[in-house]
Amino acid sequence: MTGQLQAVQNYLHRLATERGYSARTIDSYRRDLALLQGLLSERSWDRLTQADLRSWVAAQVRQGAAPRSIARRLSAWRGFLDWLAEQGQLTVNPARGMRAPRQSRRLPKALSPDLALSLVTVPEHQVETDRASGFERVRDQAMLELFYSSGLRLSELTSLDLRHFSDGGSQSVSWLDLAEAEVVVLGKGGKRRAVPVGKAALLALHDWIEQREQWLRAHPGAEQRALFISGLGRRLANRTVQARIKRLALQRGVPADVHPHVLRHSFASHLLQSSGDLRAVQELLGHANITTTQIYTSLDFQRLAKVYDAAHPRARRR
Repeated sequence: MTGQLQAVQNYLHRLATERGYSARTIDSYRRDLALLQGLLSERSWDRLTQADLRSWVAAQVRQGAAPRSIARRLSAWRGFLDWLAEQGQLTVNPARGMRAPRQSRRLPKALSPDLALSLVTVPEHQVETDRASGFERVRDQAMLELFYSSGLRLSELTSLDLRHFSDGGSQSVSWLDLAEAEVVVLGKGGKRRAVPVGKAALLALHDWIEQREQWLRAHPGAEQRALFISGLGRRLANRTVQARIKRLALQRGVPADVHPHVLRHSFASHLLQSSGDLRAVQELLGHANITTTQIYTSLDFQRLAKVYDAAHPRARRR
């Protein structure tokens, strides 16, 4: 047992000193390797077999462990056993070739088209209230419309500038182009794309920009470049946007946990339902791989299945 523990300690020391892993990460590795030690009992590391690992995986599955947790531990074990092999303490790494159970891919939640319209439409009895509240209400409506119109990620929306700025060596990362009715954003992987902005979103943005300009005249020291700013004159933070969207959904009676990514999923799902053009949806979302976009075909099938179940006389078993 002493030899087992010493090998683990030496490996953890290497991770901390040579790879610069944080104390929290090291603690996580220590727990994972303690589980691996438990499979050995009194045996030495070179007596560990792939059958030991397969039995452990099978037991984890029976106990309902998440595939992601199993995969993470196998990865930690694989790295440690590779290191033991480098040290000459193993001839074969039994974790090599071991795979965790396939992870079920969770479908994104998307609003129905009716719910999405309810969310972005200001109820008639709130119109006067919304107008009276000015700055925040007009801004929030513009954000809501833009999320649903263009399927932006949260960080893409908050990084938007009013227009393209280039001064003193500093250039805009993402910006609104009203003349072209589009936003240009920098997405994942440093990939820039231009996304159209719909008519309703353009109208909401025009209203917000007018409010924004009036407010900035009274607050000259505020952030000048950001498209969406707070009441303190700073670029809106991601968490603030999330809270405002959730609040609007509650006020408008949408029975769902609405956050920016729900609106992105709704944009993609509804566009695919109407157009059937998977490749176009991929480009608009900024997905590097079309397999990422194909998940929305499952969402569309779920919708069709519900229609079938509700309408076809032979759809449901009696």
